[in-house]
Amino acid sequence: MGRGDLSDEQWSVLEPLLPVVGLGRRSRNRRRLIDGVRWRVRTGVPWRDLPCEYGPWQTVYGLFRRWQREGVWAPVLLTSLQARADAAGLITWEVNVDSTVCRAHQNLCLNLSCCSSLWRSAQWSTSMCHCAGRDAYVAGESRRRL
Repeated sequence: MGRGDLSDEQWSVLEPLLPVVGLGRRSRNRRRLIDGVRWRVRTGVPWRDLPCEYGPWQTVYGLFRRWQREGVWAPVLLTSLQARADAAGLITWEVNVDSTVCRAHQNLCLNLSCCSSLWRSAQWSTSMCHCAGRDAYVAGESRRRL
């Protein structure tokens, strides 16, 4: 078992949430395949570089894509497991607010009629200008499309 692989306890929680195999033959070791998917997502390497211990990369990729098309990953991993962990008090919900302000040049929005209520002295907040698709001058750059 690798460092990031599922423990027996984690697998016992995850296994009942996985979809039942319908047609076709059942994989010998779905746990190994899921560990392979988790390893690949965690490391970000190409599928072909998947270690042999997780099985052929084509098989692991096939499981990943099939479940992605069927929408298995979101309900199983995000909804079910997250709700279970939250109920057990294993998730600490903290909110971080980023107070970074990103200012743009005053000529960013050329159509003042659509953004007149957003005028702030001589500067515009890039997240507040609703003139997407208009030509704009950005400080220090040539004319470009938003």
